Amino acid sequence: MLNPYPNLRRWGACAAAVIALGAAPLQASTITIATVSEPPSLDPATTSDLVSMITQHVFETLYTYNSEWKVAPLLAAGFPEVSKDGLHYVITLRPGLKFHTGAAVTPTDVAASLERWLKASPRGKLAGESIASIKPQGANKVEINLKEPFPPLLSLLAYPNGAAAVMPKAIAEASTNAPLKDYVGTGPFRFLERKPDQYIRLTKFDQYSSPAGTPNGFAGTRAAKVDELRFVPVPNANTRLEGVLAGQFDYADSLNPEFFDKLKASTAVKPAVIKPASWAFLIFNTKQGAMADANLRRAAQAAIQPEAMMIGGFGNPELINLESSLFPKQSMFHSTAGAAQYNQNGGAAKAKQILAKAGYKGQPIRILTSPQYDFLYKMSQVAAQNLQEAGFKVDLQVVDWATLLQKRGDAGAWDGFFTFHGFVPEPALVSIVNPGYPGWWDSPAKRAAFDKFSGEQSDAARMKAWAEMQKLFMEEAPTLKVGEFANLGAANRKLNGFTPMIFPAFWNVTR
Repeated sequence: MLNPYPNLRRWGACAAAVIALGAAPLQASTITIATVSEPPSLDPATTSDLVSMITQHVFETLYTYNSEWKVAPLLAAGFPEVSKDGLHYVITLRPGLKFHTGAAVTPTDVAASLERWLKASPRGKLAGESIASIKPQGANKVEINLKEPFPPLLSLLAYPNGAAAVMPKAIAEASTNAPLKDYVGTGPFRFLERKPDQYIRLTKFDQYSSPAGTPNGFAGTRAAKVDELRFVPVPNANTRLEGVLAGQFDYADSLNPEFFDKLKASTAVKPAVIKPASWAFLIFNTKQGAMADANLRRAAQAAIQPEAMMIGGFGNPELINLESSLFPKQSMFHSTAGAAQYNQNGGAAKAKQILAKAGYKGQPIRILTSPQYDFLYKMSQVAAQNLQEAGFKVDLQVVDWATLLQKRGDAGAWDGFFTFHGFVPEPALVSIVNPGYPGWWDSPAKRAAFDKFSGEQSDAARMKAWAEMQKLFMEEAPTLKVGEFANLGAANRKLNGFTPMIFPAFWNVTR
């Protein structure tokens, strides 16, 4: 069988493994995407970024996001009719929607899909606590009834990660408590073939019904302008880089920051800098140990130098952003509240004063880090030096990532750990706000602030309430946000219409 990746053999055993089992011939027009690994599944309810990137081309949701991360209709004809008490939503479907089988999409299919989402997706489970029932209504409407107002509902219905994907009723019901085996959606591409560790093939769906409007983020017109999308797992970052530079791949995902200058100098490809992508955090144990003292956390907040940490982790300033807000400027939840506590000048001296007043006795501060995420490890080294200069005694514990994930669940085993968090459009999805997440931030003031936020309905009121929450987050310092960093990809210069996004999409793209 024709091998479309012949030159990858000289790029090592990892690449050879990709091609050794053979590959299907390329169609007349194909976009080939090198991904970081084999996806764990093709279930859109999975909260894996890789799964979301692939399955968003096959499965669609009632709503999506535009470039400003505002909710926009996708399968829905418009925004829902919502009762004054916020407990009843009626959503009308766009006419002409079809599944990849050719069957029409019905409200019964949508209701069954949403019921599956409530049970199969962590995003759905979050919404499910407030949902009383989901019912088809007439020929083209779906009714969602709530037990209590739940303002994040549309945001969760729109999010492509752990997606509320619409599929035929029979498939939704068969896969509620079992793995999804039939990948039938409504998207511009349909599933064709999967060969594990070789490729996943999606082909153009000729009967696709697109939403209207100028393409804008994930919203607006979607058109399959090539015959096939092919996702090839290439775990080695150097192999992904060399493959895209040689023209074997049209797009390479998640490349190392040190590749940036090489990509900028290339005449064949261009860097795809995806912002916002992720935030780097130092999370403190607010339940037990030395850092349960908010004063010690404030001292650490004053002591660390975010700019030095981010440059240490990523090298190139074009890939980072020093930002105090838990949401980037593209989000309506961006706030400067509490910004004075971020990236403080003369922080070491201030930290020493706070430590003296707090009566710090020099007890070791146990901070977990892992070399498996090189940028986090480098940041942790800078942070340890900053903290030591301010008077902390730091016990930096370097462990593998699996051990870090295991130890962080034990409140008696650590005082801080380094991690990162992907961009989410809705505060309810921010892990560190959840009192059950390691770190366990749950002060009375925090509960009151979050309850107030959760009770607001309008965008304006929610933005104001979240700003108060942001201010409290900076004051109590349960977690130190170090900064934002971009995801670096590389796109062939022959790709037309491609826009770097947090979940790279290949509709409206030609080669």
